[in-house]
Amino acid sequence: ARCVVCGTASVSSWDPWPTGHRLERHVLVKRASIAGFLLFDYVERFDEARNQLAAWISEDRLRWKEHVLKGIEAAPGAISMLYRGENRGKLVVKLG
Repeated sequence: ARCVVCGTASVSSWDPWPTGHRLERHVLVKRASIAGFLLFDYVERFDEARNQLAAWISEDRLRWKEHVLKGIEAAPGAISMLYRGENRGKLVVKLG
């Protein structure tokens, strides 16, 4: 699907004039394109991606960090930590 942003239609609806960030103004003025995609749009390429990612990991070209907390009792605090941006890397609560 495509979304068309028209300057006159968009501007005419600004009453009162908007404050703050308005995505449609940036899209219009910068003549930008917005395209969405879903993971499931590429199901047929999952094996290809898995193989490529595994190769990059084995070549040490792809690295990641995990911030691991242990036990279900850490879960509420983990969510708070996530929202405060205190985790370093993928935040994981390890059970068992």
